[in-house]
Amino acid sequence: MDFRLTDDQRALRRGVRDLLEGRFGREALRAAVDRADGRCAAGGAGRTGGADGGPREGARVLDRELWRELGAAGFFALRLPEDGGGVGQGLPEAVLVFEEAGRALLPGPLIATHLAAGAVPGAATGDVVVTSAAGGLVEWLDEADVVRGDVTGAEPLAPVDPLTPLHRLPVTGGGPPGNGALRAARTPDGLLTSLLTAAEQLGSAARTCESAVQHARTRKQFGQPIGAFQAVQHLCAGMLARVEVARAAVYAASVTADPADVAAARLLADEAAVRGARDCLQVHGGMGFTWESDVHLHLKRAWTRTHRPGGVAQSEEELADDLQAGPV
Repeated sequence: MDFRLTDDQRALRRGVRDLLEGRFGREALRAAVDRADGRCAAGGAGRTGGADGGPREGARVLDRELWRELGAAGFFALRLPEDGGGVGQGLPEAVLVFEEAGRALLPGPLIATHLAAGAVPGAATGDVVVTSAAGGLVEWLDEADVVRGDVTGAEPLAPVDPLTPLHRLPVTGGGPPGNGALRAARTPDGLLTSLLTAAEQLGSAARTCESAVQHARTRKQFGQPIGAFQAVQHLCAGMLARVEVARAAVYAASVTADPADVAAARLLADEAAVRGARDCLQVHGGMGFTWESDVHLHLKRAWTRTHRPGGVAQSEEELADDLQAGPV
């Protein structure tokens, strides 16, 4: 099976990267972080409803203009058929797009809105922000126009990632806390959520790997670039190896859409993103731990994504069941 990208797929990836670099570059990212930090300092955690039940405009962190631009570019309608107003692309193309979103640390309930594009009016065009209550955590509940699922009793959490506000759902049914997430991961939307999350993790892992290599080439110590030291070389090599293994798994899963392949891709991508960000911090040294550095943002987002449906526990369960079932 040939997993090499076609010319159209490479053009799609370049186009999305150019769009995000122009519209959500580093300055826009840091401005969004500052807005989120300012809202938390003002006591903005929890629902801040206006007269219509939605968030007050002044309380918003999510850039609605950017959201609509993403809709106009076909981000959310990518997999909808052309005769239905969509772009008519497939899952492999969606993976490429979400990989670029992860690379740019693009905020917002991107996957939930993408999955709702064919069912919720306005989601495909970016006029409506959709979030999902699948699993134990709900992202961007305060700023969503539509919530798919029951969020009764949801409690706000202090988020690790400043650009991923979270609410926790109460445990129901008397089962262990992981049961809801496991059931959510095995639904069709849960499977797609896991795969597209893996794509975002892959993009983030690739970006931190590039950042580490660039720093290792330019930062000098004892009269030479720190990349000349074997310990730093080993960190960068390990990051690259995890990225490329995860890339092969994610791309393959986008073609097969097999639950076991998706589970394997998710495990590898989660590891590449989290360990890659940690190793990138080590390469940057003390400056990597400062607020001004973007490395910690990748680490915090990677940690947060691991708690979505299809995370480590659910993916391991899926792979275990597949192994026990044996060959078909």
